[in-house]
Amino acid sequence: MTQEELDALMNGDIGDTVEDDEVEVESDDSAEKDTIDDEHEGGEDGKWPLPATNENKMVQQLDDVTQESEEKATEIFDIIEQISNDLMEKEETAQKVIDITKGNIELFKTLNEKFPDVNTFKIQLEKNQEMLADAEQSLETMQNGGDSLMQVMDIMQYQDIHRQKIERVINVMRSLSKYMSSLFESEKEDTKRVSSAQHIDGDTHNDLASSDDIEALLAQFGS
Repeated sequence: MTQEELDALMNGDIGDTVEDDEVEVESDDSAEKDTIDDEHEGGEDGKWPLPATNENKMVQQLDDVTQESEEKATEIFDIIEQISNDLMEKEETAQKVIDITKGNIELFKTLNEKFPDVNTFKIQLEKNQEMLADAEQSLETMQNGGDSLMQVMDIMQYQDIHRQKIERVINVMRSLSKYMSSLFESEKEDTKRVSSAQHIDGDTHNDLASSDDIEALLAQFGS
């Protein structure tokens, strides 16, 4: 508490000081809120609603999403299939190595038993046993990789389900759009209509929309 606030408290004026501070804070908060509201109402560039370009058309955007999603999913499936085929081919090669290595182990085991003094047979037996363990581990890794790829393909099936859901939303939106258009249809041509009054007695405002403004608005929603 400052010396001025202490003096005001002693003189009985602290209530007025606090009220003035509160009014000033409320004023600042109100101004900030108005600024935020103006930003939301006007959009990023002060224009709302946004123009009906391809970047803002909802159905067009959803169509692009479904098309791109399907194309990318097809590419992913092709890559997965290629990797799976390569793994299956390498698994066959690894199995052949395992079979040959097992034969070598049996051979060097027999030679080592008959000729225990020949150290070469013992060394080759140990090397083939190590190679067999490595080959079996590699084969198991490739088989696990193939199983993981199958799981990925199963998970990717949900992408197709999501695409179908989006397409269903698109169909509903298109149906609603056609229905709303049919509600506003009329056999009477616009050129034969009486000009609409821009200002009617009793209106509380004097804001008049020009014909150019109305035509520009209709052109925007019709594009």
